[in-house]
Amino acid sequence: MSQERRMPAPQPNPETQAFWDAARQGRLLLRRCKACGEVHFYPRTICPFCFSDDTEWLDSKGLGAVYAFSVMRRGPPFALAYVTLDEGPTMMTNIVDCDLNAVHIGQRVRVVFKPGEGEFLIPAFTPA
Repeated sequence: MSQERRMPAPQPNPETQAFWDAARQGRLLLRRCKACGEVHFYPRTICPFCFSDDTEWLDSKGLGAVYAFSVMRRGPPFALAYVTLDEGPTMMTNIVDCDLNAVHIGQRVRVVFKPGEGEFLIPAFTPA
């Protein structure tokens, strides 16, 4: 089953604009704190671990594993999941372009970018 629904457009702000610009280029960006070294998602300037504002953008490899998921079957079916990236953070996302009945915890996935509303590309994941 493939995902047929259109994902809602994000509402970028100055703190997240670079993330959405990179997504248009097919790149997944994360933030890394220079003070404590932790990588975090959702991208924000202040580190959620040590509260430092000394953070930088990091290109993700876009690989990870399904931590948890749920398949929605009302309307066009889709899978909503938490994916733990190889860089450490866990992000809420969609699992796409696969048999939704085969999605499982621990499954290796890779990022793909799907059209959202408007001109946005939204990061989602497909089996690796």
